[in-house]
Amino acid sequence: METIVTVGHLFVSLALITLILIQHGKGADAGAAFGSGASGTVFGAHGSANFLSRTTAVLAALFFILSLALGWFAINSNKTPSFNIEEEKTAVEEQKSKPATPDLPQIPVVDTKPATPELPQIPVVETKPTTPEVPQIPVVET
Repeated sequence: METIVTVGHLFVSLALITLILIQHGKGADAGAAFGSGASGTVFGAHGSANFLSRTTAVLAALFFILSLALGWFAINSNKTPSFNIEEEKTAVEEQKSKPATPDLPQIPVVDTKPATPELPQIPVVETKPTTPEVPQIPVVET
C-alpha cells in the first residue's frame, strides 16, 4: 500500500508542476488586448482559467492528502531499525580482539597531550606617570 501511495504522490506532483507551468500569469491579459492573447487556445479565451485553476486546486488537495498518508506510513511502520547498537558493540569488540594483518600498515599511537611551547617572558617595566606640560596662554590687557 505504501508503494502505491508513493507512486501516486510522484504522478500527482509531476502533474501539478506541469499544470502550474502551463497557466498564464495575471500580467498575460495585457498582451491579449494587442492580439497575442489566448483567444485561439484549446480552452477558449476565458475558459482556460477556470479549468486549469480547478484542476490545479484538486491536484494540490490530493498532493497534501498523499503527503499526510506518507507521513502516517512513516510513523506507523513496523520495520526494525537496520542499525542495532548491541550488535555493533560486539562487532567492534571482536574486531579489537583480532590481530592485525601484517600486509596492512599499522597506525602509530599518538600522544594526546597538547604540546605547550615555552614562551619567553615579557619583562615588566615600571614607569612613572608623567603629566604633559600645558603651555601658558598670554593674557592681553586692553
